[in-house]
Amino acid sequence: MRLLHCAQALHRFVSRSYSSRIGKMATDIRIKGSLSASDPQAHPVLIIGQLRHLNLLKFDNLASKLCPRVTEETFLNAIACLHPAPTDKVSLYLDVATVASLPLKASRHNTASRAHAITRLVKNHVLNVSEESVVLVCERENIFASACAVVRAFPLYSRKTGNGAQARTPTGEAGDGDNSRNVVNVEFVVIDKDGGIESNPLTADEIKCLNETARGIRLTARIVDMPCNEMNVDHFVQTIEELAQELSLEPQIIRGEELRERGFGGIYGVGKAAAVPPALVVLSHQPKGAQETIALVGKGIVYDTGGLSIKGKTAMPGMKRDCGGAAAILGAFYAAVKCGFKDNLHAVFCLAENSVGPNATRPDDIHTLYSGRTVEINNTDAEGRLVLADGVCFANKDLKANIILDMATLTGAQGVATGKYHGAILTNSETWEAKSLQAGRKSGDLLAPIIYCPELHFSEFASALADMKNSVADRQNAQSSCAGIFVAAHLGFDYHGVWMHVDMATPVHCGERATGYGVALLLTLFGSHTNSSLLQSIAPTDEEPPTKRLCRD
Repeated sequence: MRLLHCAQALHRFVSRSYSSRIGKMATDIRIKGSLSASDPQAHPVLIIGQLRHLNLLKFDNLASKLCPRVTEETFLNAIACLHPAPTDKVSLYLDVATVASLPLKASRHNTASRAHAITRLVKNHVLNVSEESVVLVCERENIFASACAVVRAFPLYSRKTGNGAQARTPTGEAGDGDNSRNVVNVEFVVIDKDGGIESNPLTADEIKCLNETARGIRLTARIVDMPCNEMNVDHFVQTIEELAQELSLEPQIIRGEELRERGFGGIYGVGKAAAVPPALVVLSHQPKGAQETIALVGKGIVYDTGGLSIKGKTAMPGMKRDCGGAAAILGAFYAAVKCGFKDNLHAVFCLAENSVGPNATRPDDIHTLYSGRTVEINNTDAEGRLVLADGVCFANKDLKANIILDMATLTGAQGVATGKYHGAILTNSETWEAKSLQAGRKSGDLLAPIIYCPELHFSEFASALADMKNSVADRQNAQSSCAGIFVAAHLGFDYHGVWMHVDMATPVHCGERATGYGVALLLTLFGSHTNSSLLQSIAPTDEEPPTKRLCRD
């Protein structure tokens, strides 16, 4: 009789799961402060944690998510059976209650949260039913990165016909007004430093921070996933305007011929051949009592054909993702303002489509950029650095920023230099390099340093006719560093503020889906500038300052 009941329950669940997979693909993510009571047969549950943390749990700590389907004996036996290599999972009841273990070790260049493993486990083991839960067992310092990892597993954009018209509005949530949306509850069991279980739930401030970050990540990933026929410069500007209205801000927009008239030769030269004109868009958050001015500059190439130096047929697919830097800046700016950013914060979006047409920039053309410096174009497919050069120069000259960070899917060489998971950080400040690396580990958006040595690398851009060329002479000589150095040259190597350049060409996506890379990184890096207690707790510190090195003549 018990076997019959199990078979009937399995049949009901499979039928419900199949119908859900067919018609319900849009997902809401609800982050909760403590565990809610639910029956796994009605609301499946996936429990994820490091083995050493799972071994600290008592059945009572999770009984509200497992009863009445799972007994204490079954739970303890399942934990004992976990042997992660690198991960492992055990079913507690059919496939609706599962416990999964993260990798045992994380090296010094990885995140202690094991964020990438969390994302993979969630993608592979959630059931996409009407409502289910993911329970994260972790230490408090890993709450932010772990939550972000779950969020990355649920992209918003889809044009599969079963989803109707859910992707039509760039900023709206998928399937607005559709009652058939799935729900994933993200809940936490927090391990304290003594190995006990914290009894206090997450605060309202912490939940708000996580929810706003989740929205920023999903917005970023959605923009990156959208093809250019749905996310061109017009659409991107509209998306910025809609978020600006929500934040009660008025964007500054410079478009088309006005860019040329005002001297933005980089952005204008890259985008002038496209049917939709290029744009420089600025959002500014300027609270009272601000002590610093921070500018985030994003490369927003909505599609990159390579221009007249055109890409091949296998290299061009995926170039819709070339706006990943600007998308991350938008998501991070939104979440930072929502989390109470205390200093002046500017987001500068350099938007263009690198297209082919009668007005396209030609190799050998010479452009004057916003810095006033001239550039001989020897490769129209090295366009991102041109728009960024205008952006960072504007951040310095017009916005008077003392901290400037630009983010871009700049070079394919980044993937060779730092790989699929780590973005590349190039900066004139050793202190901020160390902070960036720490922020990467705390957020799960990993970074690795690349060489900052303009006195050796800037000569790669030597030109007999202009101040510089836009592409290197030797493609074997630290391409990612050289590309960033080109941007810095227009800011000026004597710039007295902090300049950081993040090249995230490869971690912007995983397979065919965007990751939302950059949002969590920026929020963590500048967490001390917000009113969020959660972001402040994981913000980089100067506990281990790097050695100061002086430039000797």
